[in-house]
Amino acid sequence: MSRNPKSPASAAPGPIPAAIRERSIVLVGLMGSGKSTIGRRLAMRLGMAFADADDEIERAASMTISDIFAKFGEAHFRDGERRVIARMLAGRPHVLATGGGAFINDETRALILRDSLCIWLDADIPTLVERTARRSHRPLLKDRDAGEVLRELAAVRNPIYAEAHIRVSSASSPHEYTVRAILQELSQWKA
Repeated sequence: MSRNPKSPASAAPGPIPAAIRERSIVLVGLMGSGKSTIGRRLAMRLGMAFADADDEIERAASMTISDIFAKFGEAHFRDGERRVIARMLAGRPHVLATGGGAFINDETRALILRDSLCIWLDADIPTLVERTARRSHRPLLKDRDAGEVLRELAAVRNPIYAEAHIRVSSASSPHEYTVRAILQELSQWKA
């Protein structure tokens, strides 16, 4: 009996190597690629803890990311982001969702590539526009056309995201499809 190739039950991933759980898994990609939502589901499936770097940054600064950007600027935010990610990667292995610009910083990218298994969630612009329209907390989209901003960001950032260890498409289909695609990639991962 053949399975529907679009079904999340198709092509069930093989066993995940134990070594995968020995270091953190970091999700990178543009805003709206599903890093937080997919990260939570992935962590649950792997039996690992989940953390969102943006939440940790806000907790550490006692400010929202929008407020940090407005008060101190992007450079200050990126420095704090790097420090928070470094602290998180030094702890117990977990699944970590990062902000869209974290991996673009040379120091943060080197840290992530060295100390974790990095997965790029790649999504097309229409999917990103649709997903980012659901929430209004994104400083880079403030008072701008989301499609235009995301196309500009993709042109600059996608070649950098391509340095991730694994690339998985984060399509407009249910998030479970992307989680299964990640699990499939992890089952075949050779460190």
